[in-house]
Amino acid sequence: MHLALFFIFGALCVAGALNLLLQRHPINSALSLIVVMSSLAVLYLLLGAEFLAAAQVIVYSGAIMVLFTFVIMLLNAGKEERTHGSKMAYVAGFPGAAILLGLLTFIFVSRRGSFGQARLGEYVVTTADLSRVLFKDLLLPFEVTSVLILIAILGAVALARKEH
Repeated sequence: MHLALFFIFGALCVAGALNLLLQRHPINSALSLIVVMSSLAVLYLLLGAEFLAAAQVIVYSGAIMVLFTFVIMLLNAGKEERTHGSKMAYVAGFPGAAILLGLLTFIFVSRRGSFGQARLGEYVVTTADLSRVLFKDLLLPFEVTSVLILIAILGAVALARKEH
């Protein structure tokens, strides 16, 4: 079960990353990045890292992507072009969703509740251990990263500002 979910969400993550690179419209690229971040959260869940999965969804798929989308919309000061959706969604999205649904249905029906247990090892990382490492040992890189993101956003807004 875990191996099938790993392959499904790993492929979804790679497909989202490729779609991110192939999109011409920046909002569609940001939405593809949300797919990648959400797929990574499921992969963290499969590894038994529930806290990291929740942090991935809350911080990256939620807050950071809202911030990126806001900056993209702020910088796109020109006239909005009308699109009829992504061609990639029509070509791969509908058949991919049907194949994914069929595969998950087949796995759940064929196993009939005997999915087994996954073990990662003897040592279990608690939230207290993780927070101690993040906010004590790695506090400076954590704060420097947040300041760099803030400086990059302010620089993008300053470069995109129209002068009258």
